Amino acid sequence: MRRYDLDWLRVIVFALLIFYHVGMFFVPWGWHIKNNEIYDWLRWPMLFLNQWRLPILFVISGMGTYYALGKRSMGKFMWERFLRLGIPLVAGMILIVPPQVYFERMAEGQFSGSYWEYFTTVAFDGVYPEGNLSWHHLWFLPYLLVFSWILAPLFVYLRRHQTLFIEWVKRLTQKTWGIYAFVIPLYFVESLVEPFFDVTHALVDDWFNFTFSIILFFYGFILIATGEVFWQTVARMKQKALALGILCFSGQLIIWLFFEDGYVIHFTEALLKVTNIWSWILVLFAYAAQYLNKPSKELAYANRAVYPFYILHQTVTVAIGYYLMDLNWSFVPKAFILVVGTFGVSWLIYDLIILRIPLLHPLFGLKKKKPAKT
Repeated sequence: MRRYDLDWLRVIVFALLIFYHVGMFFVPWGWHIKNNEIYDWLRWPMLFLNQWRLPILFVISGMGTYYALGKRSMGKFMWERFLRLGIPLVAGMILIVPPQVYFERMAEGQFSGSYWEYFTTVAFDGVYPEGNLSWHHLWFLPYLLVFSWILAPLFVYLRRHQTLFIEWVKRLTQKTWGIYAFVIPLYFVESLVEPFFDVTHALVDDWFNFTFSIILFFYGFILIATGEVFWQTVARMKQKALALGILCFSGQLIIWLFFEDGYVIHFTEALLKVTNIWSWILVLFAYAAQYLNKPSKELAYANRAVYPFYILHQTVTVAIGYYLMDLNWSFVPKAFILVVGTFGVSWLIYDLIILRIPLLHPLFGLKKKKPAKT
């Protein structure tokens, strides 16, 4: 049975990604282009959103993998993953990402001239950041593809056999606070690996991000494999998880504001961070299951549109931001134009171009639309 709540969560989290990338234009952290005025206060809601937005997507992706393997052989699944993730990645690196790098080079005075001149001369010279070839915001796709291929043999085995491991996960998940045992591996990675490996999104040297994310992807698969046990647990735990999430993020804020880094602070903050991440993931699953597990025409449209929107959105944001960055306007009008412009232009490209040209569908990960049942 299809879980419409997972579809809604996927749509909502990707929509939040657009707001997050608009926020990156205004905060002190490095990004491709920056506004002429930085708003330090914005980093606090950004930090809150940043901690769980990608982790929950990896968990949802692992859950989707469980369902996908119910109808496919391992070989067919791996091939479909390539078609769904690999082709949009390559197309995105050739067609969608280069304008982002172009506007960045223009903003930094590293290139002058038209986009056509840039695209036909230096767009694919070297690997970013020294060069210009990059997958930028599409880094999620190669990670998901590699995770799917690495774990496919294990997933197929777990999917087709009643293993002692899944039975153990069921019993653990049913216990009071047992669901929080999943925090332990995340804590060891956060506390012992993260200090030595910066997040690069380059796949080959991104050891902390790679390990942390593949664990979450695996969690998604095994939690769905428990059947109704997981959903019953999050329904029972949602208020406790919400309280713990608020407490942990508040603890992080106190550490960031009032304490200097040290061994005790590092290990404490790491525990608060992973517990915070896991708590909000559980909260979102619980309330989505309670209120969003039902079909609708809006969901059907949004669920199909979300992948092309994800591919397109950051290029639109960067392009609009380039022309806003030096204007002496306040935060509100610039943020409004960026949000509305990103959603609006992405929707126009999707609805008026991509949907109407079937040859473009594979480049944006669109599956063939199933005929309506009569």
